[in-house]
Amino acid sequence: MHIQTSNGNEFAGVNHSVRYLFRKHKNESSDINIDQWLEWETSVFQPALLRTISSIPSDDNDLQAPLKHLNQYGQLTNNENLTSADVCLWATLSLLDDTQRKKLLNTYPNISKWYNDRAISLKSFVQKFQDMNIKKEKTSGKTDKTNSQQEIASKPKDDHQQQVATKAQKQPKTGDQSAQSSKKKEKTQQQHQTENKKDVNPAAVAPDEFLFTQTSEQIEASIRKWNINAEILSTINPNEKIKPKSGVKNVLVTSALPYVNNVPHLGNLIGSLLSADVFARYCRIRGYNTLSICGTDEYGTTTETKALEEGCTPQQICDKYYKLHCEIYDWFQIKFDYFGRTSTKKQTEIAQDIFWKLHNQGYILKDKVEQLYCAKCKRFLADRYVAGTCPDPKCKFPDARGDQCDKCGKLINAVELIQPTCQICKNSPEIKQSDHLFLDLPKLSDTVRSWFEKSVTTGHWTNTAKTITEAWLNEGLKPRCISRDLKWGTPVPLEGYTDKVFYVWFDAPIGYISITANYTDEWKQWWHNPEQVELYQFMAKDNVPFHSVIFPSCLLGTNDNYTIVGNLSGIDYLNYEDAKFSKSRGLGVFGDHAKDTDIPVDIWRFYLLYIRPETQDSTFSWEDLAMKNNSELLNNLGNFVNRGLSFCEKIFNGQLPEIHLDDLDRKLIAQITHELELYTDVMDKTRLRDGLKSILKMSGYGNKYLQLKTPWIKCKGTEDEKKEAGTTISVAINLVYLLSVLLEPYMPLTSLTIEQQLNISHDSPKYVVDGAFHCYLKPGHKIGQAVPLFKRIEKATVEQLRQRFSGKQ
Repeated sequence: MHIQTSNGNEFAGVNHSVRYLFRKHKNESSDINIDQWLEWETSVFQPALLRTISSIPSDDNDLQAPLKHLNQYGQLTNNENLTSADVCLWATLSLLDDTQRKKLLNTYPNISKWYNDRAISLKSFVQKFQDMNIKKEKTSGKTDKTNSQQEIASKPKDDHQQQVATKAQKQPKTGDQSAQSSKKKEKTQQQHQTENKKDVNPAAVAPDEFLFTQTSEQIEASIRKWNINAEILSTINPNEKIKPKSGVKNVLVTSALPYVNNVPHLGNLIGSLLSADVFARYCRIRGYNTLSICGTDEYGTTTETKALEEGCTPQQICDKYYKLHCEIYDWFQIKFDYFGRTSTKKQTEIAQDIFWKLHNQGYILKDKVEQLYCAKCKRFLADRYVAGTCPDPKCKFPDARGDQCDKCGKLINAVELIQPTCQICKNSPEIKQSDHLFLDLPKLSDTVRSWFEKSVTTGHWTNTAKTITEAWLNEGLKPRCISRDLKWGTPVPLEGYTDKVFYVWFDAPIGYISITANYTDEWKQWWHNPEQVELYQFMAKDNVPFHSVIFPSCLLGTNDNYTIVGNLSGIDYLNYEDAKFSKSRGLGVFGDHAKDTDIPVDIWRFYLLYIRPETQDSTFSWEDLAMKNNSELLNNLGNFVNRGLSFCEKIFNGQLPEIHLDDLDRKLIAQITHELELYTDVMDKTRLRDGLKSILKMSGYGNKYLQLKTPWIKCKGTEDEKKEAGTTISVAINLVYLLSVLLEPYMPLTSLTIEQQLNISHDSPKYVVDGAFHCYLKPGHKIGQAVPLFKRIEKATVEQLRQRFSGKQ
């Protein structure tokens, strides 16, 4: 069911109509935080609540986890003004009966205060909703109602979102009706898996505002582009090293280097490696000359510690885990142009060269450092060998590391820890002095700030990255130690310090350069070429200061014309079911276990990118993964692709008919061109999550287009109607092709499958994504066989996987 205003604006559910009302009548801005809460309400909160109040069996934790999330992270509850997200969340909570709601509000004080405050504000919203003329569209036909508000409030619907306006005024019945509602909804979803279904699933309808909003001038401009052949993508010779080129956009992409001895979990993957892979793939379909670089970070305390644990040498540890990393990334289809290592001769050469240039420029200081010394182990303890209570009085986390607190994120010196313990023997260490080298960051401060202010103006930095960097610069930079009393690392070449190695966070970022040098002897064309090369770096927020302050300081201090990051995608954390991933406790999914779940790799990629924590921490949820798979992929994207291909195969013998555009065809083409412009804009800004949602929006428009055009009916009508049906199929198939191209960065195997079903051979020319919808496949093109792309993930599977990765209690 859709909601439609009297002037023809269409919405795919009440949440979207509420958002529209608030934009129109309350001037609510396009706030991504509000959009995220609306999406969370639809996909996570309301399904859990409905299961709880219905007769459907559910674990009590099924609702507790979303409630904890809302109580803890519901920052919008502090907003003085009523928002559309407030309305929809409040309405969902109102489904509880008085006893349930009272118990809940007593348990969660933040929710209680917000719920009671918003109850008063809702009256004015309800009045505005009454003024909106709405008519209901059913699959059997359309019925106009004058008093649309009464119609919506008359009874509970089979789609929870259709209840939002009503819930603000009275509580719907619970119990059997809710159970029947959920069963009816599940039955409806199953029906939409059927081949050649004539009706479109509500989830497949265009998910934002209403359909076809372009002006006549925009439509005409889009049609002109449609009739122009798209530019053919240049082929890349795999036997040639990629080098910067004149006259084109040269993009260098790096992912934060994973610690070699850590098995990456889902949060590590989306935080850097997967995100970098998606962006590099996107750059290639845009026609940018792109080099993507990554590798394992192999030096430092963590490797020495692991070697001690496993009774082998650090090199043996690196060799063992490097292979494991490669296997994990290969399975996840994460493909870098070169995936190297930091324990190489090139690393030593380049790191020592940068050190000497900094030393000669006067940016290296000598000082004595108080360090923790373990008398039992007879060694100075590097940061990772020490743990204790965080010295920040506001934090006091009892398991802070010697270099950084995992809870508050602040960098600390090991001697500042309260009640430190040696992580090797568990004894209490003593404080002793040791000679060390420091990078004179205060001396570089003005240069770094000037560079940063220019970089954030001309490049694309996430808000998280900007905020962290500004905090560091505003607090004032302090000299930072760059040497450590270790054996495994890049040797310090300065006389008197040759028994030490470089600290990992001086040494590790230089790995990007040395790995490139191991890829090509002409590495300086990438790393000493800021005039031609744009550097994009991807990481989680804990790595930001080392890439936005310390590494740029080192490169700027050399005065050697290095390419320095101009686009920094530092994002927040991905949690696991509202907890932290823990390998030791078996909590969460790690890279070496994902392939054993029978969930295809593209589903993993899709979901991680769908919940990518671009603006705040996000949470991996098994239930949400299944819901996104079943709605966005199965019922939306997969539904459109399969319908279009099946209609072409069965009605037109698999051959694209002639194209004679009518008004609706032209509107669709214009709308897709508009969405493509938005897609390229957000992707260029590394907003990968928004880019994925643009793709899903396009397939939603495709579903709506087929529903409005009904080619399965027109093909049996008059000659003109048959021509119209043929045009519909050819336009739809071209949209399928475009979706296959846009999906390649996100779901490469699905993209390949769609191309095979389109009968696009491996040697066929590929087209540049240029922000316009073109007629890629001409009339007469013969497609292959249509096969469903996705499978439903059942609740039983969700429960099994949730239990499997729930950890040791």
